[in-house]
Amino acid sequence: MPKGHYLTEAVKDAIWELRAEGLSDREIGRRLGLARGTVSHHLARAGGIRPRARRRPERCLSLEEREEISRAIARGHSARAIARTLGRSHTTIGREIDRCGGRGHYRAHAAEREASRRARRPRPTKLELSPELRRLVAERLKEDNSPQQIAGWLRLEYPDNEEMRVSHETIYRALYVQARGTLRRELTRHLRRGRSRRYARSQSSKRQGQGKLTDMVMISERPPEVEDRAVPGHWEGDLLIGTRTNAIATLVERSTRYCQLVALPEGSGAEEVADALKASITTLPAQLRRSLTWDQGSEMSEHRRFSLEAGLPVYFCDPRSPWQRGSNENTNGLLRQYFPKGKSLAGVSQERLDEVAGKLNRRPRETLGFRTPAEKLAELIEGLETTGAER
Repeated sequence: MPKGHYLTEAVKDAIWELRAEGLSDREIGRRLGLARGTVSHHLARAGGIRPRARRRPERCLSLEEREEISRAIARGHSARAIARTLGRSHTTIGREIDRCGGRGHYRAHAAEREASRRARRPRPTKLELSPELRRLVAERLKEDNSPQQIAGWLRLEYPDNEEMRVSHETIYRALYVQARGTLRRELTRHLRRGRSRRYARSQSSKRQGQGKLTDMVMISERPPEVEDRAVPGHWEGDLLIGTRTNAIATLVERSTRYCQLVALPEGSGAEEVADALKASITTLPAQLRRSLTWDQGSEMSEHRRFSLEAGLPVYFCDPRSPWQRGSNENTNGLLRQYFPKGKSLAGVSQERLDEVAGKLNRRPRETLGFRTPAEKLAELIEGLETTGAER
C-alpha cells in the first residue's frame, strides 16, 4: 500500500481540501482513487493538522538555478563565473556546491531535495523554549481545559508578557504534530474528543426524545429577560442518555454557564426525574431559581408537580429545536468526554458527577471573557448575600 510520502503534492492538497469539507477518509479515498489506509496514514502523519504552506524566500536558490549550477560545473566553470551568470554571491554558490557533494558529485535534484528537507525543520516554538509555559499548559490540559480555554486564560493572566501567551493552534500542533511533540501525546486524552488526531468539524444530529405532555407552557411565552441572559437564575436542562434504560440529568444556568449534574439511580421515569431535579435545584438561593427550559421528552411529564414543589416554571422548546437550549446542548457535548455514547451510566455516583461538574465549572469560557462558571456563580451568590445583609 502506498504511504503518504509517495503522494504528489497535488494529491496531498486534494486530501486536505476534501477533509476540510468534512469527508471521511474512506470518501476521500474513493474520490481520489486511493485506499482508505493511504489517506488515513497521510492525515495521521500530520496529526490531522494541515501543514502550513511554505514559500521559498527569494534569497534561496531555485531548482532552475541548481540545474544551471550543475551544467556549469560540467562545463568546468568556477564558482565565481557561475555566480556572475546567476547574479548571486560567489560565497552562496561555493557553499551550495560544497554542501551538496562537491564539484564531482553535485546533482541539481538531489540538492533541491536536501534544501527542502532543511527548510522543513521547524523553528522552536514558545512551548519548546519556555518550560514554565509548557508546565502551565500541561497542567491546564490535565484539568480538561480545551486549547482555546487555555489560550484565553493565558491572555488574562499574562496581559503584558507576550512570551507567556500562546495560541490554541500552537497547543494543538504541540499535541498532534509528531515533529513538534512538545507536549506529551497522552495529554490528548484530556481533550473533549480524546482523539489521537484532529478531525474536521462536521454537522451531527442529536436524538431528541419526544413524548406527549399536557399543559405545556411553550418557550415563546418565556419572559424576554431569559433570552438576553442578563438576569441570572434561568436554567436549561436535559437527560444525557447512557444505554437504553439509564441516564443522568444535566442543568445549565444560562448567564454563568454553571452546570449541575444529577444522578438518577432509581431510573429516568417522570417521577424519578422530577424528584431528583427538585432535590438538586432547591439547594440554590431562590433568586437563582427563576425558570427551567426543557425539551418535550416524556421524562418531564411531571412538570406541573416539579414547578410547584421547586418553585420555578418550566418552559418547553419547540419540537426538534435543540438550539433553543444551546448552552445545555453544548454542555452535553462536553460531557461525552467523560461519559461516551453507548456506555452505561447506571453505576455513576453523585460524587463522580459532582467531580465532573466541578471540572467543567472550573474551565475558563471564552463567552465569559475567559472567567469560569464557578467564579461567575460565586459572584452572583456573594452579591445576593450582600444585598440581603444591607436590607
